[in-house]
Amino acid sequence: MGIVVIGDVFIDIKGYALSPYIPQGRNAGTVIQIHGGVARNVAENIANIELKPTFISAVDNNAMGDDVIEKLKRHKVETKYMKKVENGMGTWLAVFDHEGDVVASISKRPDHKPIEQILDEYGDEIFKDADSIAIEIDTDKEIVKKVVELCEKHQKKLYGVVSNMSIAVERRDFLQKFDCFICNQLEAGMFFADDFSETAPKELAEILAKKLQLAQIPSMVVTMGGAGSVYADMKGKKGFCPAKKVQVKDTTGAGDAFCAGVSSGLTYGKTLAESVEIGTRLAASVITSSENVCPRFLPGELGIEA
Repeated sequence: MGIVVIGDVFIDIKGYALSPYIPQGRNAGTVIQIHGGVARNVAENIANIELKPTFISAVDNNAMGDDVIEKLKRHKVETKYMKKVENGMGTWLAVFDHEGDVVASISKRPDHKPIEQILDEYGDEIFKDADSIAIEIDTDKEIVKKVVELCEKHQKKLYGVVSNMSIAVERRDFLQKFDCFICNQLEAGMFFADDFSETAPKELAEILAKKLQLAQIPSMVVTMGGAGSVYADMKGKKGFCPAKKVQVKDTTGAGDAFCAGVSSGLTYGKTLAESVEIGTRLAASVITSSENVCPRFLPGELGIEA
C-alpha cells in the first residue's frame, strides 16, 4: 500500500511571459496545460522515488480524467480506489513572470464528496496496510476528521500538506493529531496570526518551536523560498536547512515535491532534519524545469530504505 495520499487532482493551465511581465498589458509568452493539484503532485513525487504510493481522489468522468489516471499508473501510483465523477477535478489558472514566479492565479475547487465516499467504503482496508497517511489539511472538515479517526484506529503516522491556508486554519484543532504539518512562510504567518515575512530563518525556527509547544502540535516544517526551510517540534528541537543553489525556471510544484520528500523520510525512519534535507533535494530538482514533479530517483540515492 505504501504511503496513502489523500486530496485533489487539478488541471494546471500555466502561462509564461517571455519578457518582464506587465500586469495590465498584453504579454507575449507560452501556455501549457499539465496535471496538477497538491495531493496529486505529492503522490507522483513519491512514486518517482520508487516508493509506490496509493492515491485517494477523484477525477472527471471524461478523457482528461482517464489521462490523469493512466499517467499515475505509469508512474506506479496505485489508483484502484479513485473515482470518476462529474466535477471530480479542480482547475488552476496561473501566470508567471519571466523569472518563473507566479504573478496571478485563480482556482476552481473540485467536489470532495467522492473522497468521503471512498473512505466510508474502503477506509479500514486502506489504512490497515498503509505505511503512513498524507492529506491536504484544507479538504472538507468531515474528511479530515474521518482520516484522523482512522489513523488513531490503525496507529498510522499522519502528515499534513496545504493548498489553501485560509481554509486550513479552520482545521486547526485537528493538527494536534498530526505527526508533522508542512507549509510555507506566508502560510505559517496566517496559521499563527502573525507576520513572519521579514523573519530570518534562525529566528523563525526559535519562534516555531515555542509556538508548537503552546499549541501542542507535534512538529512543523516551514519553507522559506530561496532561503531554505526551518523545522521544529513541540519538544524544542529545531533547525534550518538552506535551499540548493540551482537555476530557477518554474517554482510551481517545488513545495509539493518538498512535502513528498519530508513525508517519505519520516515514514521510513529518517529524523526530521534528515527528512527536510530529502525534501530540499526534491524541490531543487523540480524548479529547474517546467514540470511540476521531480525526476526519477532511487530511494537509496536519498538515503531511504523502504
